[in-house]
Amino acid sequence: MAPERRERVGALLQSAIAELLLRDVKDPRIGMVTVTGVDLSPDLKHARVYVAPLGDPAAGARALAGLRSARPYLQSRVGRRLGLRFTPELRFELDTSFDRADRVERLLREVAPPRTEEPDDDEG
Repeated sequence: MAPERRERVGALLQSAIAELLLRDVKDPRIGMVTVTGVDLSPDLKHARVYVAPLGDPAAGARALAGLRSARPYLQSRVGRRLGLRFTPELRFELDTSFDRADRVERLLREVAPPRTEEPDDDEG
C-alpha cells in the first residue's frame, strides 16, 4: 500500500473519530479526549488510535475503558462515513508523548544554568 494513501486514510480516520467523540458518543467515562494521531498498518486492516485525555492518570484509564467499549460503534460509524471497503480495526492507546516532552523539558531546565541579562557595553 502506498504510504501517501495510508497517511490520507489515517488523517480521515483521525478527523472522523474526533468528530464522533465530540458529537455522538455519550459515555461519561470518555470525557474530554483529544485524538492525537492514527497509525495504520500497511494493509489498512488495523488502526492504532492515539488519544490524550484531559485530567489525571485515572481519567486516562477511564477514558480508555470507555473508548474500548465504544469501539464497535465507532468502527461502524467511521466505516460508513468514509466509505471504505474494509474498515480498519480500531485499537485505542494513550498518547504519552506529552508527558515525555514535559519530563524532558523539566530535566533541561534543571540542567541549564539560569539566564541572566547582561548590561549593554555601549552605555557610558
